[in-house]
Order: sequence, then structure tokens, then C-alpha cells
Amino acid sequence: MTTLSSVSTNRPNILRIIDMRQNICLNTSLETQIGFSRAVRVGNIIAVSGTAPILPNGNTAYPGNVYEQARHCLQLVIKAIQQAGATPENVIRTRIMLTDISRWQEAAPAHSEVFGAIQPACTFVEISRFIQPDWLVEIEADCVL
Repeated sequence: MTTLSSVSTNRPNILRIIDMRQNICLNTSLETQIGFSRAVRVGNIIAVSGTAPILPNGNTAYPGNVYEQARHCLQLVIKAIQQAGATPENVIRTRIMLTDISRWQEAAPAHSEVFGAIQPACTFVEISRFIQPDWLVEIEADCVL
């Protein structure tokens, strides 16, 4: 159980974590609008946010194409983890969210192209929808250095 005294004695640990924090942004409009980072690194842990198939101009990449959208998402994930000092080999878990789980086999080859030899823990899950209706997939990743 956390008590007031344990919180105050843990304060130096909290400050160390804050000092170790590195926010990775790809400078998309949604990062600013929502107030999130594409990835966050604290020490040897990197968490990559749900990454949608967004082009630099804000439009959706490859409307209607699950494979190409997944491939694009993975490129953005890799870019973020590289900015945080990691490589695909550091990825220990991925989450692939789809608006239609029956199309998982269209996203799987894109994942395998990047992670086939690495084989992180992976989950496919269906969700009802994303922020933009033409996004068919979003991908998250966790890394350990």
C-alpha cells in the first residue's frame, strides 16, 4: 500500500526517471493536437504509441490496402525506435490493431518482413474504428535495450 511517507521518500527515484525520459516526436499534427509522443524512452525501455498510416501531409497512406498501411506503420515505428537509439532487434512486443480482424493475413506479411527473424511477442486485435475512418490498421511496439 502506498502511503504519503512512501511517496515522499520515493521522490528522488521519480526525479531520476523524469531526467532519463526522452520523448520521440515525428512532428505530426496529431502529436500536437492530442499531446503525445510517437515514442518514449526511459532508461532501456522504449514504448511506441499506436502508429497509424499517416503521410507527412496528414493524409492516409494507401487507402483500402491493409498490407501497405501496415508496412507504412511499421516504417514509422522503426523510424521512431531508431531515433530513440534502438533497432528492430530490440523490439520485444508488437500490437497490431485492425478494424476488420478477418483481414489479419493481409497485415501479417508486412510484420513478418520486419520481424520474421526477430519474432517479438505479437498480438492482433480488432477494434471498432480509428480516428480516421480510412485507417485500417495501427501498430504499437515495445523495446528493451
